[in-house]
Amino acid sequence: FTIIMKKHKICIVGGGLTGLISALILSERGLDIDLIVENNVSKIKDLRVTAISEKNMEFLKSTIKNINLKLFYPINKINLFFEKDNQTRNFLNFEENKNLMFFFENRLTKEHLTKLLKKTKIKVQKKTIKSIDLAENKVSTNLSSKSYDLVVLCLGSNSPIYQKVSGNREIKKNYKEHSITCSVKHHIKDIGAQQFFLKEGPLAILPYKNKNFSVVWSIEDKYFIKNEKNISKYLKTKLSNLLKTNKISLGNIQSYPLKMSLKRNYYKKNTIILGDGLHVVHPLAGQGFNLILRDIEKLDELIFNNLKLGLTIKDSNIPKDLSDSRKPENLLIGLGIDTTRKFFKSNKYFNPIKENILKNFSKSKLLKKITKRVANLGLN
Repeated sequence: FTIIMKKHKICIVGGGLTGLISALILSERGLDIDLIVENNVSKIKDLRVTAISEKNMEFLKSTIKNINLKLFYPINKINLFFEKDNQTRNFLNFEENKNLMFFFENRLTKEHLTKLLKKTKIKVQKKTIKSIDLAENKVSTNLSSKSYDLVVLCLGSNSPIYQKVSGNREIKKNYKEHSITCSVKHHIKDIGAQQFFLKEGPLAILPYKNKNFSVVWSIEDKYFIKNEKNISKYLKTKLSNLLKTNKISLGNIQSYPLKMSLKRNYYKKNTIILGDGLHVVHPLAGQGFNLILRDIEKLDELIFNNLKLGLTIKDSNIPKDLSDSRKPENLLIGLGIDTTRKFFKSNKYFNPIKENILKNFSKSKLLKKITKRVANLGLN
């Protein structure tokens, strides 16, 4: 006789990058996947540019069929600067024959992944989530209710649904900063990625195509409020001084408040959290989305191992194993980025020794090697 195995049913909630990537990757495991994209998503275009490591780029290439590699701009040079006495000083450089990281435009990449979804068996549903019954694994929307073996929530950082899963157990901090971001057209040859630690806050330059870069400036609220009405002029002046050129033009500017949020509870029963709902870190190190991709990779690995052994996904150890394996790194890197931010903030007691610490760091080949390895692979 023939044994007909019941297909495992997974619901992924959220149509952002985390939800789209998770759906595409897990669909390769032969799972019955519903992707619920909420109707009340903001119509504002996401102008941000995101950084991912070489290792995570390899993960995407190997797991998402027909991904457009032209959307990912490779970088093999990174320079870091700090400000002292109104002058910027270069204290650390990374330059390799191979690619150190890749940058992509959120908006274009999301559009591309959405097109790839249409070529799969994933059921995409535009609905509004009303409730999730954790005991019955049931997702209720404005149109229907359905039970699943596993529910994956990728709803961003502010969804009230997370309260049922994680409670109030998290490490939180309001940075009292705003992140200012926009695209910049330029004529600078071989600009590379750059990170400036300025008195107003860290500023990053992220090239995402030829003659274009994205600027991300995490500026303290006191400077943001003071210059908000003329923020474009303020940013252009700062960039012109840093890059020593006036031949730049800025696109539309977006800004949003910055915070840190590191959840301690990753799951409840058969419902797990992924993405910004799990951890939001300061953008200065460009590690936020790298953490998300490593979470997705671990989830994919755990599901694959269960399927290989003929085990069910429902009521399995997958949510617990994901939490146990990923939480330590997410917490350590999140808190490490927070410590780095504190180190570079102006402090009259710490400033006199800061320059010597940075000089010694730049001379150490071992520390540079460790830094590069952690940025690429995480702490594993």
